[in-house]
Formats: sequence, structure tokens, C-alpha cells
Amino acid sequence: MDNPAPQHICKSCGNTFTGLYCNACGEKIIEPKDRKFKTVLANVLIATTFSDNKFIKSLRLTIFRPGFLSREYVDGRRVQYMRPLQMFFILNLVYFLFPGILQLFNSSLHTQMHVLPHAKLAQKIVAMKLKTEGMSLIGFELIYNEKSVSLAKLLIVIFILLASLPLSLIFMKRNRFLTDHVALAVELTSFNLAVNALGLTFVFWIINKVLHLGHFSGTYLNDVTLTILFITTNMYFLFRAAITFYGQSGNRLFIKAILGIFGLFLALEVYRFILFFITMWTV
Repeated sequence: MDNPAPQHICKSCGNTFTGLYCNACGEKIIEPKDRKFKTVLANVLIATTFSDNKFIKSLRLTIFRPGFLSREYVDGRRVQYMRPLQMFFILNLVYFLFPGILQLFNSSLHTQMHVLPHAKLAQKIVAMKLKTEGMSLIGFELIYNEKSVSLAKLLIVIFILLASLPLSLIFMKRNRFLTDHVALAVELTSFNLAVNALGLTFVFWIINKVLHLGHFSGTYLNDVTLTILFITTNMYFLFRAAITFYGQSGNRLFIKAILGIFGLFLALEVYRFILFFITMWTV
């Protein structure tokens, strides 16, 4: 006669059950093998690297079918894919750890003072800072740019919230809640990290090698170039997401996609404005 399966009391909800998983809340019984270094390391790799097939599948959908992953998530079909926020954290971790990656969400002090809409205000604030600290512009610029790079990677979540606002206004009649627009903004930011930061870093690395071999020099890669790339790639994302996520069609599709890119560009400028003040406050 077979021995009955041992019963366990769930440490999370107190439910009595048999087997390894609680039938009430899904909590797993931790076995000795689960505490082994090899198992822990494997779980970390699955959670934070590309070894999880869900990550690769979700990333591919984000790049080639923008808006699909967010639609599946908000409609409750979540088992087959990685959640948009999880994918964002993985990509942002890579973006944070590798300094050579294109700083799409960052702006140098020169750009803040001479290119962006708040340039004149930035000039006045920097002039006051230099006078108070008794520093030269060249020395301060080096300190500012180094600090700004780190902060830009930490503050991307601000851009997500800002990007969700124009989306909620432009597509407010498409039966979506504000949290749904935030989910799409998370996917859009992941798209930018994957394509415009990680992907283009590799592309420009190859270009730089080719140009270097040809003894060609130029300033083809700067804040203006990155802004153009941002507008172009995000126009593609918004156009596809307007169809997939919002169910938009007809002539309004093009109009709303264009309005969306203006809204995202405005969100990016506000983000850079906030980044400037936070950086100035911390240096």
C-alpha cells in the first residue's frame, strides 16, 4: 500500500495541502535543492538575463509588433509573455551597467544650454552656479555630464509617466484606462532601450570602426542625431501601436500617430528639463 503524500501548511496563507505548490495561493515548498548555489544562480539568470524564453519572445513582439504585448497584458493574457514592466527593468539594467551604450535619455550640458527650449533659463542657472562655486565652465561641464549620465538612467521612469499622459489624451475614447496607457508607455520605453540604445550602439560601433579605418572623422553622433532617431523610430512604434493596442484605423490613424509623436517629443523635452534641474541640484 502506497504511503499517503505528506501534507504541508502554506507559510503564506496557512492553507493545508499536499504536493509542492499550495492550491490556494500557489506558494512553493522550498526544498534543500532550492537553496543550492547552482539553483539560485539559475533563477537569477532566468529573472535578469536573456536566458528566459519569455524575454526573447516578448522583446521580439515589442520590436516587430508594437502594442501587442501591452494589449495582451491589459486584456489579461499574461502567461505566455513577460510583463512589460519586467522587460523594462531587464533592459534598463543593461542600459545602466554599460556606460558605452547610447545615452538616448540623457542630454549634455551644452545641449541643455544651447539646443533645448529652456536653453536661456539653463544658461542663467549655470552662470549663477559658476559664480557661486567659483568654477570654470569647462570644469563644471565635465562634472555635470558625468553626473547627468548616471541620473538619466535612474530617472527613465519619469519619462514613462510623462509619455503616458499625451497617449491618454490622444486616445482617450478608445476604452482604455490610464494604467493601460502607462503599460503602453512602458513597452514604448523598452522599445527605445532595445532599439535606440542597445541596438544602435552596436550599429554605430560598426560604423565608427569603418569610418576610423577610412580615416574619416565627424560629429554624426550627437544629441540632434539621437533626437531625429527618437522621432523616426517612435513614429513607427506609435503608428503600429495605434492599430494594435488602440484599434485605430482610417484617416484618424495617421493624424493621431503624428499627434502622438509630438506628445512624446514634448514628454522627452519635459524629462530633459527635469533631468537638468535634478542634476544641477546634485552636483
